Amino acid sequence: MDSLIIEPMRDDLVLWRCLHGGPLSPTTIDAPAPHPEIDWPRTRARNLPLLKKLMRTYGSCAIVARAGAEAVGTLRFYPKALCSFSAGGAAFCLQQDYPAGPEEDMATRRFPPIDGLQDGTLFVHCLMIAAPVEEPDRYRRRGVATRMAFELVRWAREKGWQAIEAHAYEEIPMLYAISGAAGRRFWEKIGFRVLYKDTEPGLTGDILEAVRKSAEPAGVPAERVADRYRMRLDLG
Repeated sequence: MDSLIIEPMRDDLVLWRCLHGGPLSPTTIDAPAPHPEIDWPRTRARNLPLLKKLMRTYGSCAIVARAGAEAVGTLRFYPKALCSFSAGGAAFCLQQDYPAGPEEDMATRRFPPIDGLQDGTLFVHCLMIAAPVEEPDRYRRRGVATRMAFELVRWAREKGWQAIEAHAYEEIPMLYAISGAAGRRFWEKIGFRVLYKDTEPGLTGDILEAVRKSAEPAGVPAERVADRYRMRLDLG
């Protein structure tokens, strides 16, 4: 894994969609294959200007793990002050429509500079590791996510951010696959603390039952599977 480059997202590969279908490169990102129900041209037209504006204003909005020209891991983050338009006040998913995703005109709005924000907190939306279909474990459980998290902390301190927050759950692989949110223990190892705990409102019905079944092999009591933690690291 020493050959991977961990760095803020660059202009030569702006990840306007996620790594659900595997690693992405400048030659593959504009030929999306997964989730055929998504209107990809509209999604690209909405997301690309938004991400470029975030990068111009704040320096970046993602930490990327790169293997050569391919992005194999992403840790997306946004200024917390800009996330109030999405459901629950959390960050937004680029592959979903409003309110879970960004509004269509988000890129046209005024983004205050860091020193003009009332809240200098970054909010982590998701953390994702991808790999080729033929080698699904090439980059997973190799410390790539930890390296991206530490790079985010370093970068955020350098840029003058005050804190980083993230949602987290219990260490259940199915929850990570659904949400892209790392477990509570992952963030605690980076130095984050639990700010508060509540219940995940979207975890109901058949999904809740499926997560409960997957909790036992992970050693998590069924009554804790819907626990959601707000993690925080103060950078001062």
